Amino acid sequence: MKIVTTPMCEDILKLAGIKEFDTSSNPDSTNADIAVVLSETDTMMKSIKIKLNTFTQIKTSVKLLREMFGTESAELDLRTIEYIKFDRSVNRNIKVKVYSNFLRDIVDDLGFTIVSEDPDYLVYPDYNRNVLSNEIVTMGDRVVEIPSHKNAPKDPIKRAETRYKLMEKKLCTKP
Repeated sequence: MKIVTTPMCEDILKLAGIKEFDTSSNPDSTNADIAVVLSETDTMMKSIKIKLNTFTQIKTSVKLLREMFGTESAELDLRTIEYIKFDRSVNRNIKVKVYSNFLRDIVDDLGFTIVSEDPDYLVYPDYNRNVLSNEIVTMGDRVVEIPSHKNAPKDPIKRAETRYKLMEKKLCTKP
């Protein structure tokens, strides 16, 4: 079976122990049998859609790929993929307005309360900076800009760590 994946999913295949695959920004342009892509990626070919925003999603995706392709990886013990080191119940008191689904997943995983009005903080992806400029100015230092796929590490674990740390540093310090 010939597998193709996108650059953003390449490392997850390696973590799942899949050794033979092609990488293409446009899986439909290849002659592969199946594509492994992010859930929001549109493709006409048979595909496995995965999410890699939270540590739980990363674990689930690695496990799914291992099961589907009958692989195992000595490099990765799924129990080691974890980051959350604080009490989520405390975070429920912090109201966060979120722009983008991938950040919503992380904010929810961290235990914050997601609101659309009267937030304590605003969390947005870097690609929305110009669109949200007025709201960013209004919120002052209560904003957290998170790097999008193009500006974050390609490795899904490092990417998640970077995003979680940014949010934890800013949002978990509320008095």
